[in-house]
Amino acid sequence: MNLIELKPEVKSIINQSEITLDKRLHKICELLESNVDHYNWVGFYFKNGDKEELKLGPYVGEPTDHTIIPFGKGICGQVAVSNQNFVVPDVSAQDNYIACSITVKAEIVVPIFVNGENIGQIDIDSNTPDPFTEADERFLEFVCEEVSHILA
Repeated sequence: MNLIELKPEVKSIINQSEITLDKRLHKICELLESNVDHYNWVGFYFKNGDKEELKLGPYVGEPTDHTIIPFGKGICGQVAVSNQNFVVPDVSAQDNYIACSITVKAEIVVPIFVNGENIGQIDIDSNTPDPFTEADERFLEFVCEEVSHILA
């Protein structure tokens, strides 16, 4: 399934109001990880209350020790501060990278905004070097926009 074909699937999950928010987010992670070959770990991080840190939400992939990430640390922490997408073609070239697994070669993080505030992000790790294209970025912006509707 290509990224365009996944869009209605994402919308369908978002609209399943009979299941909890966390279950819907987890289903989105499962959908992306199982249908996009270069998405090997898919998860959500959210601002942890009033703290300057992110807390791991629903995800699919290898377990991670990084359940709390301070703002500014790693790719996710940098996105929490910059409010910008961050595409990392080669994680080994990043000084401020938090390694989750030795198999990860690339990462993309896209923020989620609710009422103009960065409240979280989708984080995707890939075991493929430099796999992310502009199409991935636009698609993940779409996912984040859809997710923002159920977080408001």
